[in-house]
Amino acid sequence: MNPQVDGIEKLPGTYAFDVGTGVRRYRINRYLWQLTQPAHREAFKADPEASFERAGLTAEERRLIRERDWLGLVRYGAIFFVCEKLARVDRIPNADMYAAMRKETMDTFLATRNVPGAR
Repeated sequence: MNPQVDGIEKLPGTYAFDVGTGVRRYRINRYLWQLTQPAHREAFKADPEASFERAGLTAEERRLIRERDWLGLVRYGAIFFVCEKLARVDRIPNADMYAAMRKETMDTFLATRNVPGAR
């Protein structure tokens, strides 16, 4: 293990992404990144299950994507920036993702921000 992140699992809300995680989670991160490509995005929208099958996604990866489990995806090792690609398919703004990750309503989440007049 990298001594710089030794013990990081003890910090609540911290999900380290290192080279090992990148290698283990390459498949899902590549799949989500490919949503930037029109042909892949349209295939996903038309038939997600067939798209998952072609990509060789595991049952867990498929579940995380189907459920739009944003926090689960990050914990699993999906890079937040590729999770955004999935959110854009559904026209989900980042703030909605953040609220879902915190298991809060949008109003509750926005109350924690210093953004007068938001929503």
